[in-house]
Amino acid sequence: MIGPIFGVALITLGVAFLLIAAIGLIRLSDPLQRMHSATKAGTLGTALVVVGVLAIGDVARPSTGILTILFLLLTLPLGAQLLGRASYLSGAPLEGIDDDPLAEELEKEEEDTTA
Repeated sequence: MIGPIFGVALITLGVAFLLIAAIGLIRLSDPLQRMHSATKAGTLGTALVVVGVLAIGDVARPSTGILTILFLLLTLPLGAQLLGRASYLSGAPLEGIDDDPLAEELEKEEEDTTA
């Protein structure tokens, strides 16, 4: 009896995190902030939804859900790192950063304002 209630609570919490990630994609101003919102809240939300489905118990292969969570936890941080680096190197504007700590380490493309 407690499994389905716990599962539904986890699914609801996961959907709330996914909603927060979607709102962050719309509301945040620069690409790095959007990427952070999508990867962090999206990963946690998706993992909670999968764990909630597993907790309800009507799953033929629970190992598939566990492997899905492991895949998300291994690939999304790497993808976020690569997207953030590409965004930075392409010269995307950074909001709210006065001093650029990576300016000496990485060369950014200059924005073409002659067009």
